[in-house]
Amino acid sequence: MELLHSSLIPNYCLPKFIFNKYPRRRKNQLKFGIPSESLITGTTAKRYAIFNNSSERGDADTAVVVEKPPQKPRPFKVLPGRPAPFGATLRDGGVNFSVYSTNATSVYLCLIRLRDLPEKRVTEEIALNPLTNKTGDVWHVFLKGDLENMVYGYRVDGSFSPEDGFYYDSSKILIDPYAKVSRVSLFMYDCCSLCLNSSYLLSFLLFQFDWEGDLPLKHPQRDLIIYEMHVRGFTRHESSNAKFPGTYRGLVEKLEHLKKLGVNCIELMPCHEFNELEYYSYNSVLGDYKMNFWGYSTINYFSPMARYSSAGIGNYGLGAVNEFKYLVREAHKQGIEVIMDVVFNHTAEGNENGLTLSFKGIENSVFYMLAPKGEYYNYSGCGNTFNCNHPIVRQFVLDSLRYWVTEMHVDGFRFDLASILTRITTGTPLSCPPLIDMISHDPILRGVKLIAEAWDCGGLYQVGNFPHWGIWSEWNGKYRDVVRQFIKGTDGFSGAFAECLCGSPNLYQGGGRKPWNSINFVCAHDGFTLADLVTYNNKHNLSNGEDNNDGENHNNSWNCGQEGEFARISVKKLRRRQMRNFFLCLMVSQGAPMIYMGDEYGHTKGGNNNTYCHDNFINYFRWDKLEEASSDFLRFCSLMVNFRRECESLGLNDFPTAERLQWHGHAPGLPDWSDSSRFVAFTLIDSVKRELYIAFNASHVAVVVALPERAGYKWEALVDTSKAAPYDFLCDDVPERETAMQQYAHFLDNNVYPMLSYSSIVLTLCTDASS
Repeated sequence: MELLHSSLIPNYCLPKFIFNKYPRRRKNQLKFGIPSESLITGTTAKRYAIFNNSSERGDADTAVVVEKPPQKPRPFKVLPGRPAPFGATLRDGGVNFSVYSTNATSVYLCLIRLRDLPEKRVTEEIALNPLTNKTGDVWHVFLKGDLENMVYGYRVDGSFSPEDGFYYDSSKILIDPYAKVSRVSLFMYDCCSLCLNSSYLLSFLLFQFDWEGDLPLKHPQRDLIIYEMHVRGFTRHESSNAKFPGTYRGLVEKLEHLKKLGVNCIELMPCHEFNELEYYSYNSVLGDYKMNFWGYSTINYFSPMARYSSAGIGNYGLGAVNEFKYLVREAHKQGIEVIMDVVFNHTAEGNENGLTLSFKGIENSVFYMLAPKGEYYNYSGCGNTFNCNHPIVRQFVLDSLRYWVTEMHVDGFRFDLASILTRITTGTPLSCPPLIDMISHDPILRGVKLIAEAWDCGGLYQVGNFPHWGIWSEWNGKYRDVVRQFIKGTDGFSGAFAECLCGSPNLYQGGGRKPWNSINFVCAHDGFTLADLVTYNNKHNLSNGEDNNDGENHNNSWNCGQEGEFARISVKKLRRRQMRNFFLCLMVSQGAPMIYMGDEYGHTKGGNNNTYCHDNFINYFRWDKLEEASSDFLRFCSLMVNFRRECESLGLNDFPTAERLQWHGHAPGLPDWSDSSRFVAFTLIDSVKRELYIAFNASHVAVVVALPERAGYKWEALVDTSKAAPYDFLCDDVPERETAMQQYAHFLDNNVYPMLSYSSIVLTLCTDASS
């Protein structure tokens, strides 16, 4: 529709637009080429009058009549459709569209051909009739005809009253929550991120992928070696020499590294389509722009992140689906399972000042937890909280999870801030939350790995108490905290440290769970890396541009005597020893160990413990470091991982008892659990290695420990973290191994072993030839 300014019309002035008190709400404003409602209902030629209401009485001083030609026939049939399933579903030679909205007064399906997308022009718009296209609170329509290479979205109209929880705005095209492929364009406008078009591809419905007979690996969870990683960060650095850096395909190129390390499960940081520009602003500290690198800002829960595909958004997100499937298939070929980090605690839409992309504009009062006056509850710390236990929302969550298992072949999920999943609409936590109950008993989902980050930003901390139905595991944050305290030599943690070595029975045994329900970790994406944990006492987050006010202040770290990377040689040697101590502890603890990407070579982020906004070298895996001297630590890590996998006793299906495990102190059978004790040792019967002796000396004083006697056998040194590489791990191919072992012989012949300060050892039992 055009506004014609004619010189023949006297006193002409521009028509006035009247806005209500919410300036973001512009009803009937033309955006993205959307025609007004009256233009899409008829097929015959019509006349439209455009009035200039310049008089106080509302009379029209001027008028222009515009003649419009009849619309062309649509290239498809429009039928009522069905309310289920939600989303766009291929059936009966057409596509059924279904979307939930209980308070909307009208819904429009917008279809856009790819050729019209660059011009931001809607190709076809279909008004859904509440009488024929609505069943209960579900709007639906069936289209049959030429729908190839189309994207779609919805315009939803209704009340715009934030105080009542309603954000309907018919000027916006909204993302279908169930869309399987995404193409989201975000542009900068008045220093804020404004969504101008959000729509989804239809042609994917006809696209197939060859799984080549792929089946779930179903590794027992007690056998897992989990590797938390970031798809882009793993190969984005130029030293990766990847053909497709920073993508799903680039990750596939480097799976061999993970295989050699001994990893059999990767935990991918968020790969749902998310808003990379959430924090977009100039960072004067580094001279670049802040980006949402981690990905905890989901836009759509069915779409893989398009920018992680080698084609990016060049083919409108279609390539991401098959490239993600390709990653899963190739990982399975290497014996590596794939777990997704999913963010069902909040979305990218933020609070009342945030974007309206999908859920907010479709049914805000259902998808989000709202206070009585429409304010957003913020248990996520990110502006809004997903209303997970509402019947519609929990069904949505289940449908998304099932899709990623059945269609994308993933092996499990790690739920970010999972305690939010236990809260009801008012924010009250439940002991038996409906969503967790449904997931736990779902015939598809109960067979995959389910891992909870059992806390949220509202103060709810459920480690050891998360509702589990016997199948949920947890990121064991208490393991991280206790191990950090003990290894750095803090008094009063010897007993708690022993619990951690046993799989935290104090947390999980009473509830009927197993050691492998504890996901053990020392470092993860948020917090210090392993190298920074032994290099910095304090966080150094100035590069985030927030004056070092962000990030955790209590890290339980120790710089070994000098702050920062530039330190004395003696300090650096102690740091490397402490890194080995932490990693050895992780590998000999009952439970499922998790390694953070880059820790295997000592990646540093310069003391930054909150690198959410850096799409740069700070977060990139440095492949060139693998070739440097620090690769000695890579060797140690790989040997320890594979040693764990060889030992039957280090991945038990149940908590160890006195029949298998015995505690020791400086003398056999005399453990010291006093507050001043910094020494913990134990023996563990192993069907493969006969028996292991493992000890940790977290004191600044060296000790000589007496070993338990075993008739007809003697102890042999395998690991000593106080030794320089390659003698820190005496595998068979160590040069002059026999000479190195002779250095221990006179001690072991007398059934003792000297341990330096801040060191740990692993001894194995072998036949005593002399006896």
